[in-house]
Amino acid sequence: MKIEAVIAKLGIKLNRMQEEVYKFLNQDRGQDLILLSPTGSGKTLAYLLPILNRIDQTKDSVQCIVVVPGRELAIQSSEVLAKMGTGHRSCACYGGRPTMDEHRVIRKVQPSIVFGTPGRLIDHIVKENIDTTNIHYIVLDEYDKCLEMGFREEIVTLLSYLPNNAKHILLSATRYRESDISPLLTNYKQMDYLPKADSLPSKIELFQVNSPDKDKLDCLLRLLLYIGEQSSIIFLNYRDSVVRVADFLHANGFSPTIYHGGLDQNLREESIYKFMNGSTNILVCTDLGSRGLDIPNVQNIINYHLPESSEAFVHRIGRTARWDAEGRGFLLLGPEEAIPAFINSEIKQFVFPGQLVGDNFKIEDYTIPQAQMVTLYIGKGKKHKISKGDIVGFFCKQCGLHADKIGRIDVYEYFSLVAINRKEASGIIQKAQGQKIKGIKTIIEQK
Repeated sequence: MKIEAVIAKLGIKLNRMQEEVYKFLNQDRGQDLILLSPTGSGKTLAYLLPILNRIDQTKDSVQCIVVVPGRELAIQSSEVLAKMGTGHRSCACYGGRPTMDEHRVIRKVQPSIVFGTPGRLIDHIVKENIDTTNIHYIVLDEYDKCLEMGFREEIVTLLSYLPNNAKHILLSATRYRESDISPLLTNYKQMDYLPKADSLPSKIELFQVNSPDKDKLDCLLRLLLYIGEQSSIIFLNYRDSVVRVADFLHANGFSPTIYHGGLDQNLREESIYKFMNGSTNILVCTDLGSRGLDIPNVQNIINYHLPESSEAFVHRIGRTARWDAEGRGFLLLGPEEAIPAFINSEIKQFVFPGQLVGDNFKIEDYTIPQAQMVTLYIGKGKKHKISKGDIVGFFCKQCGLHADKIGRIDVYEYFSLVAINRKEASGIIQKAQGQKIKGIKTIIEQK
């Protein structure tokens, strides 16, 4: 399929970055590529278009390896390829499921492109499940996130198993140190589309929130009550602080989820999944959450701890007001804190409404805002021939749930996840007990 037809099928117009990357990679100059571009700017499509143009579909062998930091991106990238409708075969390889099952898929599908996490790809190559002979392209996607998650040594090991003459394409949403790249790449072209260090989204409104106490928990509580059900990311500088703040919010009736580098990968992905599908409206995280996450419709960024650099501030605030949407950023200041000198944007003084100030405030007078959705776990997936349509039909026909009460649905190999309206959840779970989906009995429970 011609590139023009793929673009027409997707119903998009290539942006400047995608056009220039396509032109460079299609020229096959012998140079590797480092592409620096913001999260959500279309880097996946940017590298796939020229690579697909050069892959030989008559060969039943892997010709491109795409290294990703986690399961979510492996699946997401594979889905982007499927939507392009080119007929190129692919598979996604990641931890949390048996290697043997993936091996069966590889043998059956005979993919030309494999998306996978470093450790799982090494496992398949060592076991000779993946033949590296015809690999011509090696893509390191979200390389900055791979580094933050401690995958550098695994990536070095993985590359030692792959052909030296393959073209390397490294993608990152942040700038790098030379030591991060060497000795992985030596002869490369860098294409930099990142905003300047002090560049913020155009439709962001910034507020300074003064806390009378050094411990800003009470101030945060009042701010979240003011914000209500809107989605918010709370940034802190330390992992233990993330846990402390989340525990405090749980104790006061909120339902936050957490995200930091010390969590198991599956727990990190579960946290992001719940935040993205609307099952929680509060994400408490370290700066790991400011990079590499493409989460739409985040309305508020709360800096509980002040950012330590201009770059950190820009990345935090950049999680909101994306694609011309509007957003708000809050900086919480203790009695002895001041706005850092590197922040030179206009910042307004936030004033709490009267009922949230001083002795007038009683948390008992408030209904704690909750997310609109909950996530349900279904113990069957693709292996059981379950589709998204089957799940919608089950909840609508057998459980009496209106389709507009159903949110995001994801069907995995052995299980499925579906977001449904929180107010309907308990009743629907009861109705679902003992029922069959597509004639199959299964577990259905809140995750």
